[in-house]
Amino acid sequence: MPRVMRLGTELGIGAVALVLLMWAGLANQEWFDRHFLPAFFVSRDAVVMIQFAGRVGAAIIGLLLLFVVRPRAGRAMGRNPWLLVNTLTAVLLAFGVSDFVLSRLHAHAAEQEPIGQEPRRRLDAHLGWTFVPARAAQHLEQGRMIEYAFDSAGYRVRRLEEPVDPELPSILFTGESMVVGEGLMWEESIPARVGAMLGLQSANLGVSAYASDQAYMRLQAELPRFRHPVAVVGMFSPALFDRNMDSDRPHLGPGLVWEPAIKRWRLLEILTLVIRYRNVSTVDRGIAVTRDVLRASTELARSRGATPLIVAPQFTPEAAGERAIRDRVFAGSGLPLLQVELDGRWRIPGDGHPDAHAARVIAEAIASRLRMSLVREELPPIP
Repeated sequence: MPRVMRLGTELGIGAVALVLLMWAGLANQEWFDRHFLPAFFVSRDAVVMIQFAGRVGAAIIGLLLLFVVRPRAGRAMGRNPWLLVNTLTAVLLAFGVSDFVLSRLHAHAAEQEPIGQEPRRRLDAHLGWTFVPARAAQHLEQGRMIEYAFDSAGYRVRRLEEPVDPELPSILFTGESMVVGEGLMWEESIPARVGAMLGLQSANLGVSAYASDQAYMRLQAELPRFRHPVAVVGMFSPALFDRNMDSDRPHLGPGLVWEPAIKRWRLLEILTLVIRYRNVSTVDRGIAVTRDVLRASTELARSRGATPLIVAPQFTPEAAGERAIRDRVFAGSGLPLLQVELDGRWRIPGDGHPDAHAARVIAEAIASRLRMSLVREELPPIP
């Protein structure tokens, strides 16, 4: 019995070590680019360094397991066969208790912010989360006191006393934190600037950390409230495409069928949050669903007589992976795409979001495109 336990232990640890060593040798940059998508808040150079460090770390751990841990663990098991049983039992109990505790503490999806983060959010059974409505708060960001105010519908506004009026001709903006204008005063945000440039009311439907399907579902819910929607402006960033495939929140599957959040072990959720591995079939499905979502958003806007526009801001230099994702989503789709190039330095320091200058450049591009479209369609006169 002791000999069998020792042999089994050494074989098991040796197998794990060999898998790590093989992965470290075979996982080249092409493999990483296929399975780890561009990240908005991490530069390409940093990602490459992290990936290289991961390969080196896997090789070191593999060697330690093979030449240090394996023989020592084998000898220990040979002396005390029950050590393996006790160790495995302790590990399983630790995982079970940890998952139970985390299930009581971790109630949000991967893209959610901790409770108390501004602007404040609340859970929503259909969308995942929305902003807390009828609320204003100030938050110190990068040395500036930023005020966030949301009217009773949850739209960001200049102040609580100036809610969005659904009876007025309006430009609706959908998307995530870039649309919300995180880190910017209301008048610096893209929707506020475009509204001022065109002399029309802007309705900011954006919600931080939204994926493309969440933005579409919110548009579905809110668009019927508006009597005269003039345009619907959405946002797409290849560096944020990865979140479109998250399933730990309510989401749209193939055929744009609504699906509830998939419940997994909390430890597994944390692991997938840290290690954003995607297999090829998942990425392919994500591309197809994203294209369908953007097409449905465009058709929904047109059904209400509004001009649709999808804005793709791109900080330069653009990584090949980002360009490949955008091309796969939009090539041959006929979707109304507006690409806006931004200097990579036009970001809020330590944050990554577009700064006030970048927001103005984006707003000017949107206003210019809409001005031509609205004049051509003979909609309300533009100043």
